Amino acid sequence: MKNNSLSIVIPAHNEEDNISIIVDNIISSLIGINYDYYILFIDDGSTDFTLKKLKEISSVNSLVKYISLSRNFGHQNALKAGLDFVNTDIVIMMDADMQHPPSLLIDLIRGHEMGFNIVNTLRKDNYNVSFFKRLTSKWFYIVINKMAEIEIDPGSADFRLIDNKVLAVLKGLDETEFFYRGLIKWVGFSQTTIDYYPNSRFSGVSKYSLNKMLKFAIGGILAFSNKPLYFAAYLGLFFSVTSLFYVPYIFYAFITGKEVDGWASIVASIAFFGGIILLILGIIGLYISRIFDQGKKRPNYIIKENN
Repeated sequence: MKNNSLSIVIPAHNEEDNISIIVDNIISSLIGINYDYYILFIDDGSTDFTLKKLKEISSVNSLVKYISLSRNFGHQNALKAGLDFVNTDIVIMMDADMQHPPSLLIDLIRGHEMGFNIVNTLRKDNYNVSFFKRLTSKWFYIVINKMAEIEIDPGSADFRLIDNKVLAVLKGLDETEFFYRGLIKWVGFSQTTIDYYPNSRFSGVSKYSLNKMLKFAIGGILAFSNKPLYFAAYLGLFFSVTSLFYVPYIFYAFITGKEVDGWASIVASIAFFGGIILLILGIIGLYISRIFDQGKKRPNYIIKENN
């Protein structure tokens, strides 16, 4: 009987000290499985010795492959590079920092063997995760679920299994900015979820600063919702209608000859409404910028080398 095939896709940016440990843990976790598998790392423009480490390990271990991108294209684009490269029955995506437990791989595979096309994971917070990380993560999901047209489970991450049917759909998508947490919900198919507690990062620091998390959240909202445009329109309508209530006062001042004082309030009003206008233009501009980027049709990533 022919074995099923499995690939494990792992983006890595400046993770030189984590490569060996995650490879060893993955191989240990998959001992005895009836799958032909390999581990594919995507070096996302690392500036440390991540690529050198990958070359060393892949030269002595045929289970390890790598793609090296020409620069840092970001986590989601690195994931796309890996998904475009693989062609196996099932694919597991995970991070390289050991926070996604390799011991959970067997559970993901069992979920697929039960008949699910997608097996997601749901992170349960513990003291391995900082208070700031828990807080920002909580608000990330609150905001995106309020604004987007899909429901993303709080605690979900890019640690999941997909089968070749889902892989084919994801490969066929032609978008400038990918948001896989949303896309996985959007594609449908049969899905299940496994809870887990994250490990502590083995080495290095998180690559997601507050600024990157904000951009990530905004990108997810823009990719799956036009609600900000409606918000801008309703906000403009609200202040337009509100301004009409000022008309009777203007007539009253004109008829009675009463002088209209208050240049400070006028300046404050101008500044306030000017800010509202800029906010609305900014929201529209974000959508236009995505159309502009999509129109250029530049690749999501550039491969420098691979084995």
